[in-house]
Formats: sequence, structure tokens, C-alpha cells
Amino acid sequence: MDFDDLQARIDALEADPSALRSDAGTAVDDVLDALDRGALRVCEPTDGGWITHAWVKRAILLYLRRHESEEIGVIDNFGIAASPQATNWQRLHMPPSYFDKVPTKRNYAELGARCVPPGVARYGSFLGRGSILMPGFVNIGAYVDDGSMVDTWATVGSCAQIGKNVHLAGGVGIGGVLEPPQAQPVIVEDGAFVGSRCVVVEGVFVGSEAVLGAGVVLTASTPIVDVRGSTAVVTRGRVAPRSVVIPGTIPKTFPAGTYDVPCALVIGERTASTDRKTSLESAIRDFGVAV
Repeated sequence: MDFDDLQARIDALEADPSALRSDAGTAVDDVLDALDRGALRVCEPTDGGWITHAWVKRAILLYLRRHESEEIGVIDNFGIAASPQATNWQRLHMPPSYFDKVPTKRNYAELGARCVPPGVARYGSFLGRGSILMPGFVNIGAYVDDGSMVDTWATVGSCAQIGKNVHLAGGVGIGGVLEPPQAQPVIVEDGAFVGSRCVVVEGVFVGSEAVLGAGVVLTASTPIVDVRGSTAVVTRGRVAPRSVVIPGTIPKTFPAGTYDVPCALVIGERTASTDRKTSLESAIRDFGVAV
């Protein structure tokens, strides 16, 4: 597929949305198909870091304008729901259905991914070979690379980028960043472990093989405090590779007084000599904190 030509077609639709529901609008369908197969990404790594393709985000927004909501779900092979003779009991006990503009993902077998009931990924998201979606949710435009786990009740927001062999533990919330189109989405690089009930939003970057202890909340403005040296070093928006991070608090002065507000504490670094799986289970305990 010629992505330069596809981008030009999307730019033309952006300039003249009146053509969105004509044949010209098939350009947005082509973008969603490429996203669903992993042939195209909203954001991808380069030699110098990561690059966000704003035109792909614009195509997703145009797709939502091109299509109307309709009932989607498991096909009723026996025609029970559509039959005028069907009883209310029969209709109520049909498999789940949804009412939306975006269908659910269907190509797990082709991609080599697993989806455990009642996990849901929307069309236009990608799950790589050997990845597992437990009863969680992956939104349109998101990319989950090979071997990663989206555990129970974890959510991967729109356009978020999850690397290879990442574990998003139970209840993790990875935020979506669809607008503005030029904004970088949340990125979690290869081998990272994100502990239960962590929240990572607003385009925060989590470096490769980092470990976030349970309950860490990271927004673009959350102080990330490195406490390994004699003086605390405060950064925001970026967790360095191999960092071990736990939730903490930091004092902040307001007109009404000084109060403790949430922060993230960098307390150490994963060691190269420790097996990856073992280190994920013990990295926090190794530093003598109960998280």
C-alpha cells in the first residue's frame, strides 16, 4: 500500500469533508484496515525516538464521521433474534451485542493473538503474535506488540503504543490520546511491567524494561522523583528505561497550607544479572518496600 498516496487522500478529505461518505471516503476505511492488520501505526519508533503520524489520527476521527452507529455483536446463526416467532426469553438470552460506529476486532487467529471472553478490542487496534487480551479493553488505533499481556480489567486507550513482552497487570489504565492529532500518545516500551491499578495517561513515556509498582499514577504533570542520590531529581512525563518506580507523595504549598500531593518515586534500577520474569516479581521487594 502506498501510504504517501493514502495520506494525500486523507488530507483531501480533511479539506473537503463533504466527500467523506462518497467513494473518496474509502481512504479512511483503508487506514483502519491497515491499522487493524498492523501494517500502519499511529506512532512508531525511529532511530531518534518516536514519531507520531497526525494524519493517521485524523483518519480515525474521519472514520467516526463517515459511519453511523449500528448493532454489532455475535452473528445469530439460527436467525432467532430476527424471527417474529422468537420469544422475549430467546432474544434476551442471545450473545452480547453492541451499538457503535466501530465494529469489534475479528482477526485474532490471523495475527496469532488471543482474546479471552469477555475481552474486547475495537477494529483498528492491533494485537501482535503471542499477545493475550484478558477480559480487558483495547481501543481503536492502539498497538499491542508481540508477546504482551493486557490483564483482567486493564484498558489500553486510543492510539497508545505497547511494546513487546509488556505486562499490563490487572486494572491498569493506559490513557488514550486521539486529539489533538499531533500529540504523542502514551508509549510503554518493550519488556516493561506495569503493576496493578497503575494509571498512565497524557502521553507519558515509559522506557524499556521499567517496572511500575502497584498504584503508580503518571500524568504529564506528575512529579517523577529520583531518590537514589543524595539530592532528589524531579522530572515529568518520562520514566527512564529499567527504572523501578513506586507511588509516593511530595509536599506542595497552597494558600491554605502545605499538603502532600501524589508523585512517583524512582527507587532503583533493574539489574542485568536477574532473570526478567524473576525480576518482575521481586524488583520492588528487593528495595525493601511493600508495594
